Amino acid sequence: MSSAPTYPTARLTLMPAGEGDFEGLLALRMAAMRESLDRVGRFDPQRARERLSRGYNPAHTRHILRDGELVGFVVVIPREQDLLLDHLYIHPSAQREGIGAWVMRQVLAEADAASSPVSVTALKHSDATRFYERHGFVLQAEGEWDLYFRRPARPASDDPIN
Repeated sequence: MSSAPTYPTARLTLMPAGEGDFEGLLALRMAAMRESLDRVGRFDPQRARERLSRGYNPAHTRHILRDGELVGFVVVIPREQDLLLDHLYIHPSAQREGIGAWVMRQVLAEADAASSPVSVTALKHSDATRFYERHGFVLQAEGEWDLYFRRPARPASDDPIN
């Protein structure tokens, strides 16, 4: 008997972040990225702080809550030519529960409503690559440490399920 994919049974919500949330989100990002960055010899808490602080804007940042508990965050920045999925992190204790897929469906629904493509960067050799490809992102370019993906714009009326 094959097992069906599991989906979150918890109540998931996205809530706006605030100015005072930076340190908590930084700690969450470091926890989520540590294994992948260690694997390529690039874990550096100072670099992580600089990367997140460089673009931290609460107006584009949302907490991911599971039954009211912070388990991740997502940052989507509207740009002239697309939406930039700048950050999507799930705490390791909440990974592999379908939470990231749920968040991605929300982000892509917003993009589809705006008929906007979505761009994202992923660390080479990270699990994120397969995740983005499963959600329709196509590799556009490679850098020394990163992969650059884009999901084409889809009209809001497209229904991939039917």
